[in-house]
Amino acid sequence: MVTGKLTVGLVQHECSADAEANIDKCIAGIRAAAGNGARLVILPELHNTRYFCQTENDANFDLAETIPGPTTQRLSQLAAELRVVIVGSLFERRARGVYHNTAAVIDSDGSLAGIYRKMHIPDDPGYYEKYYFTPGDLGFTPIDTAVGRLGVLICWDQWFPEAARLMTLAGADLLIYPTAIGWNPDDELAERQRQLDAWITVQRAHAIANGNPVIVCNRTGHEDDPSGQSAGIDFWGSSFVAGPQGETIVMAAPDQPAVINAEVDFDRSEQVRRVWPYLRDRRIDAYHDLERRYLDAR
Repeated sequence: MVTGKLTVGLVQHECSADAEANIDKCIAGIRAAAGNGARLVILPELHNTRYFCQTENDANFDLAETIPGPTTQRLSQLAAELRVVIVGSLFERRARGVYHNTAAVIDSDGSLAGIYRKMHIPDDPGYYEKYYFTPGDLGFTPIDTAVGRLGVLICWDQWFPEAARLMTLAGADLLIYPTAIGWNPDDELAERQRQLDAWITVQRAHAIANGNPVIVCNRTGHEDDPSGQSAGIDFWGSSFVAGPQGETIVMAAPDQPAVINAEVDFDRSEQVRRVWPYLRDRRIDAYHDLERRYLDAR
């Protein structure tokens, strides 16, 4: 169990079809965050590519790479140089026909501390992830690093309180969400605001319900739908860090690249949990129905 304070950095950026340019943005952002004192740096979901899941195209499987592989090697070298922990997000090629949406955690000595494979896979207009990603099979297991035990989840996972709870019950010191989410440009302004507010609110609620800081790193910028069937996605940025009572510590702008740093205080998490002892008061004897898909009328 870690104590004291930790400076975290979030690298929010646009993504293009140029993978080399994308990783260069990541590296520049990591260097900037570390230069301002960050010891843990988070990158957006699938940061090496455009969000290819807007369409179903088997040629996109060529974008996947192994872990370890080229990107983790570059991040490992950088982590060792800067002595920072890095959370990257990759399209993982695990085997022929088996691909995952995977977060790779690089420790401050450059070693691969662990991976998390996205558990909840959406299949919605503009987010056809079930076509590409096999559901994760590693469970909700935190990853131990030099800066603490990280509860790493990915994007769609952020809407499910069960995932945040299980990471917390396994001892996570932080909840971390690399993300790629935005709105349809055709949506009216009020609907866009409702979506953004819901996204922020549910994650702040995870912080409150678990007494854990939450770190969310999203991409920004517009990406066209290659099929031309929709107006594409405006990724809404707004990467943020929330404290253990859900308070917003820092938030990036919605519409531009940013590198933001924030300080989280693990000792404060301890104090919050003493006053609001949700983990103590859970009725684990009465929650068995959570294992059911739905409770039909009885």
